[in-house]
Amino acid sequence: MAFFGGPRPRVFAHRGLHTNYPENSRGAFRAAVDAGVTYIETDVVASRDGIAMICHDLDLDRVAGIRAAVGDLSAAELAKVDLGGEGFITLRQALVEFPTTRFNIDVKDPRAIADVTASIRDASAPDRVLVSSFSAARRRAALADLPGVASSASSTEFVRIFAAVRLGLTPPLPRIQALQIPSSVNGIPTVTRALLERYHRLGLEVHVWTINDESEIRRLVELGVDGIVSDRADIALRAIAS
Repeated sequence: MAFFGGPRPRVFAHRGLHTNYPENSRGAFRAAVDAGVTYIETDVVASRDGIAMICHDLDLDRVAGIRAAVGDLSAAELAKVDLGGEGFITLRQALVEFPTTRFNIDVKDPRAIADVTASIRDASAPDRVLVSSFSAARRRAALADLPGVASSASSTEFVRIFAAVRLGLTPPLPRIQALQIPSSVNGIPTVTRALLERYHRLGLEVHVWTINDESEIRRLVELGVDGIVSDRADIALRAIAS
């Protein structure tokens, strides 16, 4: 698929490169692109008027110190919220303003799905997005009107895939091209050389999150992972280049 074109391992800037800018902001996305990143991992939540906003949390407390839900404000009102020098942007704006960047989109809110679909189509971006969710139901709903768009397994889908792979079975992979996973769950490794070989035999890419330590990035790359999701895309790029 076009989304997976280009060299591996891939570096995904987790919510952009936000060392000097708010996470999931224009500045963080621009900093990631300027550092040499092709892929940005981001999240969407619906505003009161149903616009897919670039935002990780469902509420505004952590990012803006406001005791309200994202869905309580309109897109226009969210654009004026001070996140540290910048306001919220929409998915549509991100896709248009960064026309060569590939976006890995985690749908956090079912109310955002309609505008996610419309934004991707209007920006002619189906080939440069991966749409997924921790919820299998949200993932399937978001993909329903996006034929040919890449996707990664939800958390429950990954559990089934992981269990089947460990038993040497072939699991169903309904529109799943990638696993985006932590390196372990409850102390159980999910990424080993043997497991990676099995994932790859199924035709799946494996992207590990959220890795900021250079030595750990090197270890995972040497194992053969296809991508690193990192808050410090600059460090990940340096580690891979060396």
